[in-house]
Amino acid sequence: MSRYLRRGFCLLVLLVVAGAGPFTGKHAAYAAKSRPDVARVTLDGTVLTVHFEGAIDAKPRQAVLDWIKRSARAVSVYYGRFPLRTVDIVINPVVGRGVRSGRAFGGQQPRIFISVGVDSTDDDYKRDWIMVHEMIHMAFPQLDDRHDWMTEGLAVYVESVARLQAGDLNEAEVWKGFVDGMKNGLPQSGDKGLDHTPSWGRTYWGGAIFCLRADLEIRKRTSGKRSLQDALRAVISAGGDNRARWPLIKALEIADKATGTTAMTDLYNAWRATPVDPGLNKLWQRLGVKDLGRTVAFDNSASLAKTRRKIGARADH
Repeated sequence: MSRYLRRGFCLLVLLVVAGAGPFTGKHAAYAAKSRPDVARVTLDGTVLTVHFEGAIDAKPRQAVLDWIKRSARAVSVYYGRFPLRTVDIVINPVVGRGVRSGRAFGGQQPRIFISVGVDSTDDDYKRDWIMVHEMIHMAFPQLDDRHDWMTEGLAVYVESVARLQAGDLNEAEVWKGFVDGMKNGLPQSGDKGLDHTPSWGRTYWGGAIFCLRADLEIRKRTSGKRSLQDALRAVISAGGDNRARWPLIKALEIADKATGTTAMTDLYNAWRATPVDPGLNKLWQRLGVKDLGRTVAFDNSASLAKTRRKIGARADH
């Protein structure tokens, strides 16, 4: 199974898990008492309190802590800082290798639950996207269920861009992931728009297409002076992190005010109840992304090639 098919399968698993109510079963037990094995990871004033729910040897335990810090750093690069000052991260060690699944919870005590194989290697952690994905959920307010495409699509899109900006992915890996993944987010027969089509593909990849298109539209309307990154930083600055519950339109209006445009509300109004074909093949051509099967090549003479490169560059404002 290719990396991108595995990613799609894992996203499906996360969507199914997300249907469960918060803090049930052993998580409810966790909420009621502290765990004996607790570590703290600090990053620029943020304290990530890590709770190990099972026994884990010293070396793999340290690998987990290093992975958490690297993931938090990528999120901080994109947003200018980690979105919250304190977060609990609960690690469930399981038999085998790899990061298995994750779930983020908002509210007054934000928490992330992640299952990891105790035999995971450093390379397993370096290739993981789930921790960054869940951390990005901390950077946007909780929304009504019909807007799950926004929270999940945002996490899919920003996760890749943040890891690129942090140097944890290269440009080819990111754009190959987008080319392979975003085709799953296209509207199918019977689609009723993003707010009314809660399928796996539309929730994760349809939302990611929305974020890419919003990013490009903001850059177009501001002649490259502003981006989705500026818009999302403004939402955090206004208190729109995962402790808050907002109407989506409030977040979009704050985001638009930060860029001096109406790009995000315009796109939302066009896509929320209508299936819109984003024209991905033409978009890849304009961005200068050529799909070669197992990888991509870049045409830096394409009309949006400069914009593509700027998306992966660290913001200087």
